[in-house]
Amino acid sequence: MGMIKEFKDFAMKGNVVDLAVAVIIGGAFGAIVTALVDKILMPIIGSLIGQSFDSLTAIVNGVPIQYGAFIQAVINFIIIAFVLFMIIKVMNSTKKKEEAAPAATPEDIALLREIRDSLKK
Repeated sequence: MGMIKEFKDFAMKGNVVDLAVAVIIGGAFGAIVTALVDKILMPIIGSLIGQSFDSLTAIVNGVPIQYGAFIQAVINFIIIAFVLFMIIKVMNSTKKKEEAAPAATPEDIALLREIRDSLKK
């Protein structure tokens, strides 16, 4: 029973639960960005260039290289990385605001320090 209790304690720690939630939300967000790129952005760009990005291929020694799909994956990555950067930037700025400035030293402590310093001289 000891091992089960240890595992339960480990699994219920805040960091593990937070990480699990982050992974699930990240997966869902990735699906949203993929749908945005594949179903909205790339068809618009494809209409401007006259063909679908899915059909962009190059034939090298008889082997098709689908560089259009690669471009879509790069755009997915750039959007996800940018959004994560913005989220982290906002989180860091709110953390800085939350960090309180050190409290002012009470007068009696300041007076005692002055007395101590004058006695040292």
